[in-house]
Amino acid sequence: MRLYTLAFVLLICPVMTAAQDLTTTKIDETLGRTGQKSGDIYRVSFPRTDLHVIADGVAIKPGLALGSWAAFAGTDEHASVMGDLVLLPDEIDGVMRKLRSAGFEISAVHNHLDQETPQVMYMHYMGRGEATDLAKSLRSALAGSKTPVGLPGASAAAEATPSWVQTVNTTLGAQGKWAGGVLSFGIPRSEPIMEDGMALSGAQGVAESINFQEASPGKVATTGDFVLIAHEVNPVISALLEHNIRVTALHTHMLTEHPRIFFMHFWAVGPPESVGLGIKAALDKIQIK
Repeated sequence: MRLYTLAFVLLICPVMTAAQDLTTTKIDETLGRTGQKSGDIYRVSFPRTDLHVIADGVAIKPGLALGSWAAFAGTDEHASVMGDLVLLPDEIDGVMRKLRSAGFEISAVHNHLDQETPQVMYMHYMGRGEATDLAKSLRSALAGSKTPVGLPGASAAAEATPSWVQTVNTTLGAQGKWAGGVLSFGIPRSEPIMEDGMALSGAQGVAESINFQEASPGKVATTGDFVLIAHEVNPVISALLEHNIRVTALHTHMLTEHPRIFFMHFWAVGPPESVGLGIKAALDKIQIK
């Protein structure tokens, strides 16, 4: 059985230097919270803990599908930041205006889920400049939404790992990360994805991202996005449909990547083993490590 690693495999960047050349404490001070280093990338998360989103009767946990994030790379003087913001429809215009006024590129605005209440949208962006300036601009843009900023509240006590987690791990042949009631996988593609001469890493959003949470006793919900090259798109659609996993969106997240990649979002609720088998069938159609 092919085994998939949980950890994002980080690729060496031929243009920008590593995250250790970033003064991450300055980014933390500006954004009001700390991030995590992942090889060459410094990633800061802003989960939408303020939202109460329901899909198919499931109350979506922030870690399942409501996580805004920013991934910094480069040096203090020559940095980039890219990421994804989870927004309500009436927040989009204000946030976009702030980002554009700071010179950020908007690469996509679209849905990831469908039939959820309230509706949530996702804005993908890229900025370049001095790291602290980028962080200030991002903080200013986030103020145009109700995204919680500043230090998060105290973490809840660690939850006992439910039995379905091992069922999913076994079915996928992988060990996911269990945190905040969500089992998450980040599975890297086998070939590098390049943008503007930079090899992107999983922490910058180019890993197969698959999340699970309990939906009801004996059932789990799954969502996330598959990162696909063109000839993988329809085989993955067929694999998902054959296992009653709904495709909720198919689109791009970036502007100048090579090879051209497509992001396919999905949703299903069902028994852990059957849902896991559907996800594994899709993964078997993708060139992954």
